[in-house]
Amino acid sequence: MSGLDALLLGLLQGLTEFLPVSSSGHLEIGKALLGIEASDDLLFTVVLHGATVLSTIVVFWKEIIRLFSGLFQFRMNEETRYVLKLAVSMIPIMIVGFFFKDFVESFFGNGLVLVGCMLLLTALLLTLATYLGSGKKEISFRDAFIIGLAQCVAVLPGLSRSGTTIATGLLLGDKKDSIAQFSFLMVLVPILGENILTLASGELSQSSIPASSLLIGFLAAFLSGLAACKFMIRIVKKGKLTYFALYCLVAGLLAIIL
Repeated sequence: MSGLDALLLGLLQGLTEFLPVSSSGHLEIGKALLGIEASDDLLFTVVLHGATVLSTIVVFWKEIIRLFSGLFQFRMNEETRYVLKLAVSMIPIMIVGFFFKDFVESFFGNGLVLVGCMLLLTALLLTLATYLGSGKKEISFRDAFIIGLAQCVAVLPGLSRSGTTIATGLLLGDKKDSIAQFSFLMVLVPILGENILTLASGELSQSSIPASSLLIGFLAAFLSGLAACKFMIRIVKKGKLTYFALYCLVAGLLAIIL
């Protein structure tokens, strides 16, 4: 993988991780167009996800500090309840990660038809959320678990994780300004855990991707992720998801045709 390939894929990951258009789907399309070998997929994807996690932490650092400050008061308060809801939302993806990881990975690198179909499903979810989402209540523990289940389904390439979780929250009636933040924070621990396990397995030393390309991809994903995260929060508050639905519709059809 060249430095230019890493730059392009890093920018693609950073922008599409937070926008509801499926980062995994766009990475599959990008790798197919650039001719990236499937054997390099997993490590590079993990590195890019680590970069977008870091950008999430930078954007929400004040909120994260507030949550930890409240949590370590060791009493049931607003911050503790919020952290518990985040924990509940992570249960389904933890189960999938521990017991069905190989099954999930089998869906990647197998052509663009699945990616295209999942992009079409993303378009449908965003459209339904735009017109049926009420956005009037706070996220409950029940909502957190259902949103976590939605995140599990969104591991399929082409089905946007942020789009699926935000759309699910809106369809459950959760407030627009709450669900975007919740969607971005709920993925921090699972992705960080995946990165730690990958590093511990020694897979980094076995990679054929040059360290310079990994670094370029990481920086590109981090910087573009910063911009995309802030932009997406504003978009969700305004409820303007139809443009992304239209984009996913067109991208999905093109992926199927390709």
